Amino acid sequence: MAGAKDYSNSDVSHNREKVEFHVREILKLIGEDVEREGLLETPARVTRMYEEIFAGYAVDPRDVLGVTFDEQHEELVIVKDIVYYSQCEHHMAPFFGMAHIGYIPSGKIAGLSKLARLVEAVSRRLQVQERITSQIADILEEVLQPHGVMVVVEGEHLCMCSRGVKKPGSKTVTSAVRGQFRQSSALRSEFLELLKR
Repeated sequence: MAGAKDYSNSDVSHNREKVEFHVREILKLIGEDVEREGLLETPARVTRMYEEIFAGYAVDPRDVLGVTFDEQHEELVIVKDIVYYSQCEHHMAPFFGMAHIGYIPSGKIAGLSKLARLVEAVSRRLQVQERITSQIADILEEVLQPHGVMVVVEGEHLCMCSRGVKKPGSKTVTSAVRGQFRQSSALRSEFLELLKR
């Protein structure tokens, strides 16, 4: 299929037969007939889905920033509305939303698409939203060594919407601030104001 991503290096793809076997066993344990027509290919389909949604395990998120560029721009750079999908490590239920990244370069910038790739690499594994937020900020700080980083992540969690308290539509917002953003309320306000536009 044109434009399809290759997830063949994921850990799931290296253990495909074992994953399919265990998915089949789970189906049996919940009372399903794994021989009925609708379920015959389900273990293989679930395994292919896992290859994609857990592809982050096969990637070092630091590497996805790739080549950085020397640039003497030292004003705020924001990439907002980066859509992500992840899996809650507590229930293996999906959560998804948007990440917003801002940083103040100190002579080194990353390609803008690399920030979206960073979000994907961090989120495509079992996660909690708080960790996604912190990891994005920490990796940017480590690789780019900017004057400051601020990350805001919004998420809707199906483990909260479809089970337990069953509160659909509720959103969780997390933030991480580093460097000058931590020291300056004006910078934090500027970032948040620009997110609204």
